[in-house]
Amino acid sequence: MPAHYPFSAVLGCDPEHPDGLGDMGLALILTTVSPEIGGVLVRGEKGTAKSTAVRALAAVLPPIDVVAGDRFSTDPHDQGSASPDGPFPADAPVETRPVRLVELPIGATEDRVLGSLHLERALTHGKVEYDPGLLARAHRGVLYVDEVNLLHDHLVDLLLDAAAMGRATVERDGVSVEYAARFVLIGTMNPEEGELRPQLLDRFGLTAEIAAPRDPRRRAEVVRRRIAYDADPGAFAERYRAADAALTERIAAARRRVGEVGLGEPALLKIAEVCAAFEVDGLRADIVTARAAVAHAAWEGRDAVTRADIRRAALLTLPHRRRRKPFDAPGLDEDLLDRLLGDAEPPPPPTEGPEAPDDPGPQGAPEGPGTPAPEEAPPPHGEAPAPERGTAPGDDAPRAPAAPTDADADADADVDPRAVPAATPYRPRLLTVRGLGDGAAGRRSRALAGVGTRIGARPADGAPGSLHLVETLRAAAAARPARGPAGGRVPLRAEDLRHAVREGREANLVMFCVDASGSMAARRRMTQVKTAVLSLLLDAYRRRDKVGLVTFRGRTAELALPPTRSVEIAALRLDELPAGGRTPLAEGLLQAARTLRRERLRDPRLRPLLVVVTDGRATGGPDAVARSRLAAEHVAALGVTSVVIDGETGPLRLGLAADLARRLGAEHLPVAEVSADVLAGSVRDRTGGPSGLRGAA
Repeated sequence: MPAHYPFSAVLGCDPEHPDGLGDMGLALILTTVSPEIGGVLVRGEKGTAKSTAVRALAAVLPPIDVVAGDRFSTDPHDQGSASPDGPFPADAPVETRPVRLVELPIGATEDRVLGSLHLERALTHGKVEYDPGLLARAHRGVLYVDEVNLLHDHLVDLLLDAAAMGRATVERDGVSVEYAARFVLIGTMNPEEGELRPQLLDRFGLTAEIAAPRDPRRRAEVVRRRIAYDADPGAFAERYRAADAALTERIAAARRRVGEVGLGEPALLKIAEVCAAFEVDGLRADIVTARAAVAHAAWEGRDAVTRADIRRAALLTLPHRRRRKPFDAPGLDEDLLDRLLGDAEPPPPPTEGPEAPDDPGPQGAPEGPGTPAPEEAPPPHGEAPAPERGTAPGDDAPRAPAAPTDADADADADVDPRAVPAATPYRPRLLTVRGLGDGAAGRRSRALAGVGTRIGARPADGAPGSLHLVETLRAAAAARPARGPAGGRVPLRAEDLRHAVREGREANLVMFCVDASGSMAARRRMTQVKTAVLSLLLDAYRRRDKVGLVTFRGRTAELALPPTRSVEIAALRLDELPAGGRTPLAEGLLQAARTLRRERLRDPRLRPLLVVVTDGRATGGPDAVARSRLAAEHVAALGVTSVVIDGETGPLRLGLAADLARRLGAEHLPVAEVSADVLAGSVRDRTGGPSGLRGAA
């Protein structure tokens, strides 16, 4: 039975198919033709064969030669390569093996990725020896991270740095090792489960966006192939064996040709013009686009980069680099790209020798009829840029009439959610969960973590963790008298092993319970509330939290967004939040409590933070006030850390939200004080200035 589904059988990965290569198949092939491109990030909805295609890729890559017995896959034909297992003699035996596909689990530790001290050798022989990790195993192969958006940031940084430098360095536990780590990094993710930070997105060379086909015939073909594979994997793989073999040979030929493809000055200037017009940050986009265009030309069998190569490369290298803000969706205006490229091909690079012209001509591609002058180039999206939220008066953004002051009574009519947008988000103050947790690594609340400040040690007990060398030796020394003489040495046993206990930060579940009733619908109040919640959502995005959203208005409460790591969806729900009607505060609190109980059963380590956004009024149904008090006491009994953001503004205030906070055992925070700048200003006012010293009398 074959290990994986054949690569050529994945729809969109067979170059001989009438539809040709799709974005995912092309991106995977280009990065194997030229690994310097920097890897591929495949983004798409669930059930779109992302993992299937990646796992099948290794089977179509040309085999490699390695030094027999070398744990670091050293290339015997590369005189400049060195292995920590070496040096090897010139006549060292060589073996040919398939390319490895190494999968990195999202729960892996840094020791497992980089490698660490070989404990068995240390305990049995007293020797300090390095045990290679996943990066060493992936050298000259493929390193695959499924759900890379759920991988902790410091591990993603480590992987991307190793991929960019081509080397990994280990300095820990008495081990000092440096080794080659050149691999093709491939990550897959479902955007519904949360996005990667823009800084990390930029480090992936190519990105492919995929979705399930909408054509019924194509969908039927996918189902037909999958059923045939499950029924008889061997026969199915045999049908595509020739196609996979042809693909392997074509990849090998492209690798041999890629160093000979010419990238002329006009083509290079055209790449720079395209990247500048799309306003990408830095110069990594220019470099990666040039490498991808060269790889595409080699894949197509050309000797020089053409307009078609630049276009295909730009569609894979630029969309994810155009995210200006965390909630921006990646994308590219193909019409603008075509106008920038024009119709004329860039001239080929001048050839060396006596036939080369003395004057290669102007250093730029000839202007075609569709090529705009630089000063006349349209904006990146082909239209006037949209104004920022909360821009100053005098811009071109349409504005609603001046808002009245807060409404003190509930409004029966719904308010158009788009009529009251949020202003520009700000940096909110840090809201944390009480106590010390042990949840997944993040950036919000204090927790016992694998990364952070070392605060103690614990017995290993076979559990994963980083070795605390000093405490291990101390435990062995304390037990030495009972073990008898050992020839002047401290005998080490398995029960002596100690792992470091570290305090770091964890991610939390931030559960928003938002009052969308008529009393919150006054324009100024709703703007403040939406801006505060949007700022907290942006903060949750940066701190790698899960978020959920409960809204209540009229007579009921609704779970508008079940807990998810996709903060972008929560921001969209907030933007579309309708307002109006009465205030069923009790229903909102009870709906939030039910959601928190369910999440606690699913993941007991994920500690919640409940953020209730309301003015404290309760007008939904009979005995609304009494029921809201009982609901608050019910939520308080769950022991959940809570914050009440008071949406009440204006000179006349009833203080109902403050009373709700007391019943919940929650922090009371007026909406105007959510900003961290307001908190800092308050501290400066109380201390007499930034230094905290008042002037001398």
